[in-house]
Amino acid sequence: MTAPEAENARVRPAPRRRSEWRTQAPVVAVVAVGGAIGASARYGLTLAWPTPEGGFPWATFLTNVVGCAVIGVFMVLVTDVWAAHRLVRPFFGTGVLGGFTTFSTYAVDTRRLVGAGRPGLGFAYLAATLVAALAAVWLASAAARRVLIRRQR
Repeated sequence: MTAPEAENARVRPAPRRRSEWRTQAPVVAVVAVGGAIGASARYGLTLAWPTPEGGFPWATFLTNVVGCAVIGVFMVLVTDVWAAHRLVRPFFGTGVLGGFTTFSTYAVDTRRLVGAGRPGLGFAYLAATLVAALAAVWLASAAARRVLIRRQR
């Protein structure tokens, strides 16, 4: 670098950037609040519908299937219907629905069933949850799109 180039490089101030934390703090906050809401709803459901020892974990199964159906409808709404505020997806999709649905409880329930000498039921639960959750998100998003197309006519 020549002397004049070095002089110009020192004179130019670096562009001001918002810190990474300042731009991400609102996202982290809405995910945390949404997660608390979703996890509380899931906890309430498991209190209202406890799983008997060695029984099929219906509360967790329905939580995951319903959560997947809701995410299917939600994604259609925020991608095809309206331009959502930048914090809506992290709050509702990641926070509320991420807190509501549960992979960890699903895995623990499967392990408990197998450990309780009910491997057939454990593997049926494992497969049924996967199939039902995938079907729920696909069917709910397809139904939401179909309703929206009819409304636009």
